[in-house]
Amino acid sequence: MERQLGLMNGIAMIVGSIVGSGIFISPKGVLQSTGSAGLSIIVWALCGLVSSVGAICYAELGTMINSSGGDYAYLGEAYGPLPAFLYLWAAVLIIIPVSNAIIALAFANYILQPIWGTCPPSDSAVRLLAAFAVGVLAFINCCNMRWVAKLQTVFMAAKVIALGLIITTGGVAYFLQGESRGFQEPFRNTSTDPSLIALSFYSGLFSYAGWNCLNFVAEEVREPHKNLPRAILISMPIITVVYVMTNVAYLIVLTPEEILDSSAVAVTFGDRVYGSFTWVIQLLVAISALGTLHSSIFSSSRIFFVGARNGHLPGSIALISINNLTPIPSILFMGGLTMVMLVVTDVYVLINYTSFVEATFVAAAVGGLLWLRRTRPNAARPIKVSLVYPIAFFAVSIFLVCFPIFSSLMEVVTAVGITITAVPVFYFCIAWKKKPKWLSSTSSQY
Repeated sequence: MERQLGLMNGIAMIVGSIVGSGIFISPKGVLQSTGSAGLSIIVWALCGLVSSVGAICYAELGTMINSSGGDYAYLGEAYGPLPAFLYLWAAVLIIIPVSNAIIALAFANYILQPIWGTCPPSDSAVRLLAAFAVGVLAFINCCNMRWVAKLQTVFMAAKVIALGLIITTGGVAYFLQGESRGFQEPFRNTSTDPSLIALSFYSGLFSYAGWNCLNFVAEEVREPHKNLPRAILISMPIITVVYVMTNVAYLIVLTPEEILDSSAVAVTFGDRVYGSFTWVIQLLVAISALGTLHSSIFSSSRIFFVGARNGHLPGSIALISINNLTPIPSILFMGGLTMVMLVVTDVYVLINYTSFVEATFVAAAVGGLLWLRRTRPNAARPIKVSLVYPIAFFAVSIFLVCFPIFSSLMEVVTAVGITITAVPVFYFCIAWKKKPKWLSSTSSQY
């Protein structure tokens, strides 16, 4: 595949992956757990800081290990093929199809809600529109990389307009009303329960998810040793500032109680300030979700491509179109898995499994950075970060991984159980080389 992604494309991809439906919905979860407007703003800023530190660590990994696949490539380089396959297995069964399905459903809900009015949209209509969106975006990703890059820039512009509109409206509202409705007593009812504070970080970090997306397509980035870290260092501070300002705007117009009563904060905000023109906010939120889905389809398909290239998935998934120079089989494979999840009635139940598994592998990848510093101290590292960053991020990640063990034990056990089913598959299909002939024909595709 060609290196067609420049610095601006990289920034657009990171912004496009992070800014989705989360910032328009998650403020309720953060506020609910923190208990006060003041602490919720602090948590949003800290979540941005944590995500930025993680992104800086991934900048070193991405420039040292110049391979697409992100976590899959880093785990394989640091720990060997089995941990990498565990991640790939979890990505195939849980992480990628569930995440994509939920984003697609959010897009469909926001598009259809104005049509249905005060009633909730038909579940069948939502799922059909979500499937259509996945199909169209998968088709575009199969056809032409230049289309993909240009479309991502368009989606980024829509996201910037949406958040800029909310921030500007909040500023105008403050000027006109002379006060902020949500900051009358900013720290009233502040929670002191550590478990609730931890939950607020889960909600906030969900909105920052996607900061490592460019690492999954490193082989398609021009001059990755320069553009990968630059894209990260430019986009993450901007996103953090914009997220904090967006939440301040929400709290200028709405009281904490109104936010807690809302299922989608941005829509409630629009109802208050735009009246009958609330559909503009709903449309922009839908486009933001579609942009996030587009970024996810692009980046996640590369995990399957690299996995197949390494012999961890059927070899046909590693094929590249000679005309379009795109990994069509891996894109179709990923799109098919997402379609399957759209059929699952309780797909939202899988969110907690996804969050725990993904957080575990991200912690392992940053732990791999520390391990590689010890085992390969002389390896070429165009970017070499201070050890303070990976140690701090690893410590925070371990806390976020361990906390659900006490609060959601059954979900953790289920997630671990699904992941470790990869072990027998790995040893039977990949590690066991001298199989009998009658078995070789069955597993030789791996």
